[in-house]
Amino acid sequence: MLSFTILGLSLTLAGCGPKTAPPAAVSPAKLSIPFEEYDLDNGLHVILSEDHSVPFVQTNLWYEVGAKDEVEGRSGFAHLFEHLMFQGSENMDGEYFQPLQRVGAQINGTTNMDRTNYFEGVPSERLPLALWLEADRMGFLLPALTQEKLDNQKLVVRNERRQSYENRPYGMTWWWLFENLYPEGHPYHIPTIGKHEDIDAATLEDVKDFFKQWYLPNNASLSITGDFDPEEAKALVQKYFGDLPSGPQPEPVLTVEPTVLTEETIIRKTDDVPHDKVWIAWHSPAMYKPGDAELDTLSSILSSGKDSRLYKALVQDKQLAQDISAYQVSMFLGSFYVVEATASSGIDPDVLVVEIDTLLENVRENGVTENEVELAKINWEAAFYRGLRSISSKGNRLNQYYIQTGDTNYIQKDLDRFLSVTPEGVLTAAKGLGKGRIVLHIGPEDETQEEGK
Repeated sequence: MLSFTILGLSLTLAGCGPKTAPPAAVSPAKLSIPFEEYDLDNGLHVILSEDHSVPFVQTNLWYEVGAKDEVEGRSGFAHLFEHLMFQGSENMDGEYFQPLQRVGAQINGTTNMDRTNYFEGVPSERLPLALWLEADRMGFLLPALTQEKLDNQKLVVRNERRQSYENRPYGMTWWWLFENLYPEGHPYHIPTIGKHEDIDAATLEDVKDFFKQWYLPNNASLSITGDFDPEEAKALVQKYFGDLPSGPQPEPVLTVEPTVLTEETIIRKTDDVPHDKVWIAWHSPAMYKPGDAELDTLSSILSSGKDSRLYKALVQDKQLAQDISAYQVSMFLGSFYVVEATASSGIDPDVLVVEIDTLLENVRENGVTENEVELAKINWEAAFYRGLRSISSKGNRLNQYYIQTGDTNYIQKDLDRFLSVTPEGVLTAAKGLGKGRIVLHIGPEDETQEEGK
């Protein structure tokens, strides 16, 4: 048996020996990220994965809270805390970035509908600093949280919403899609950024209560990836995180009654945009569920490369679209599938929708070919490996698997979802893209009406 490692990814090939006659069969390579995991007494889950290829180490902390876990009237809180967590804590009451940036660190945090994460990449010898700062804001953020800091970050977040949504061409697309795909009261009805009025109304007591509910060691998973000594790392984790108190176990939203669209809803919007664009969206299987990988494969067949079905027909041959893409927006409670296209100059976007439907109907009636599926698999496998090239991405992936599947070692199963896709499976997934859907048009404002002509 031959074993080797590529960028910290272990691959084991069975049946390989001296250069003699080849074996009758060679077992497929098994992919893994070497790691160990354990829990502190306070419930913090810890994942350690060594990779000594570069003298750098990455800490990655996931909290199991996202926009889906907010309550009515308090939208945007998870994302607001992404900002507040960088404003200082009791023992380092200043800009979180400053001590880390001085040593060449890479620092950030992200929030989506399903989770929040924070990460720091530092030179190996600075691991104690990264862990101390991360632990201090987990355990001691609130004593340093003032009304002034809250007011400042509320303004920052609202300005971010203006820049990313209201004032950006096509920026409201995702807001309009989410609010029409999911009814009021659904965990996905309001995008992560939240409503202006909810953010503006947030009181200091509101945000402190939100922090106390969700930002607990027993609702978090910490991964350390890269160039470190495991025993030293364990001692540091115990030193900085071990005494932080746990709290009542939070209950994130894990299931929801499926939303079913039974008919087509057409939404027409105008904005300060240069071209007519259209988005066609359907509900689709949740992340990791049957059909999720099949729709990703369908996306490759429809719009990946110049020979893909939608691109070749509508961009190259008929020149009805300037660009076109199909993609699965995978989320924990349920996903949605999108075909997005920009109409060519002078082309009615309704005509474009008809042409897209014609090609999709052909897929639903006749399926896809084995060659198309195999090419999509090759591309997805290559992309899968590319996504694991850095210690940052590996650390985040380990946390994602642990939080969202309960199996930190899910990586081979994840890859197998794509490698096991069949033409029949893609056909079944395509048939799920039925009449119930949202069709969103966004086009330029009518200048003649604006000028009163």
